[in-house]
Amino acid sequence: MFDLQNIRDQFPILSQKVNGKDLVYFDNAATSQKPISVLNSWQKYYTEINANVHRGIHTLSQLATEEMELSRRKIQKFINAKNDFEVIFTKGTTEGINLIAYSLTNLIKENDEIIISYLEHHSNIVPWQMLCERTGAKLKVIPMDENGILQLDFLDENLSEKTKIVSLNQVSNALGVINPIEEIIAKTRANSNAMIVIDGAQSVPHFKIDVQKMDCDFFVFSGHKMYAPMGTGILYGKEEILRTIHPFHGGGEMIATCSFEKTTYADLPFKFEAGTPNVGGNIALGAAVDFMESIGQKNIQAHEKALLDYAQKKLLEIEGLKIYGEKANRTGVASFNLEGIGIASDVGMILDKLGIAVRTGHHCTQPIMEFFKIAGTVRASFAVYNTFEEIDILVEGVKKAQRMLS
Repeated sequence: MFDLQNIRDQFPILSQKVNGKDLVYFDNAATSQKPISVLNSWQKYYTEINANVHRGIHTLSQLATEEMELSRRKIQKFINAKNDFEVIFTKGTTEGINLIAYSLTNLIKENDEIIISYLEHHSNIVPWQMLCERTGAKLKVIPMDENGILQLDFLDENLSEKTKIVSLNQVSNALGVINPIEEIIAKTRANSNAMIVIDGAQSVPHFKIDVQKMDCDFFVFSGHKMYAPMGTGILYGKEEILRTIHPFHGGGEMIATCSFEKTTYADLPFKFEAGTPNVGGNIALGAAVDFMESIGQKNIQAHEKALLDYAQKKLLEIEGLKIYGEKANRTGVASFNLEGIGIASDVGMILDKLGIAVRTGHHCTQPIMEFFKIAGTVRASFAVYNTFEEIDILVEGVKKAQRMLS
């Protein structure tokens, strides 16, 4: 049974007041709040088994190692990776994409082509631009239409033997648009030998992921958007590719042998996990997986779809309000502006005074904003603990902002 009040009771932060009003938290695409079970997991590590992992013979080190590796196996199951060693701990999505882009450098040559989309977060643009600068490769961009829907005819015309990497998000952080990943991967496989990178930062919190069924080569996501601590994330990579590419960081833990003459690398996944890991955070990421699975990902998806449908309906009743990507298949996000009303941040500041947390600005997607010829949007983004009553409060807040700014 889906018990929304029970879910909300697990998030202490939701019971506080902000600016004298009950907190309404709609900034989940930036970061989600954390349930007690995740906070307790993190605290338990630091109060009971704090030690560095791997190679330690003492009890605390072994206990910490067991807990972190248990978390890795939970995540393996969560995304249906074939092997646990295909699951690499990172600081988040941005680091994961940078790791891939750097590690693939020696495989990319001048005039090779990398394809991304117009809907990308800057973290899925800049690392590929840097790779192009290092290698002389060329960056190509899948265009979108006025609804934020990618124009996939571009792939039919541009995929070729020159295409070495196709990298795009599964869900747009700025608009909430769900990209047709299955179709894109099928086209890529049929028309090139490109490696496929999927940014799952905004999809993992909202629906079930199966990397084997998806048949991507890499899949990256962040922990802090799916109820885990900040500074946590995952890079999944197919075993055969991870074994052939170079490490991103060098140092402790990632070596098999090290001498002044030569270093050999550790086996997977440690080859890509140099230095002391975020042990407490990685363990808590496993607890976040437990939290989501205790509710059920189908239940999460159904509730959040109902929230988005209701929010869109109520917001569009406001005269002069425009939702970007309104007609696209979306999840988790309503990104909007009030026509003729100053800038998005003015609306956001008024909502904040009413206890409503939203994100305003370009959302690290300046190309999208330039496409719509705007500086930014007001973005309300939803999580499993949000309610329909909170959406009503948001709508009344937007109406008040409209009156004040007119």
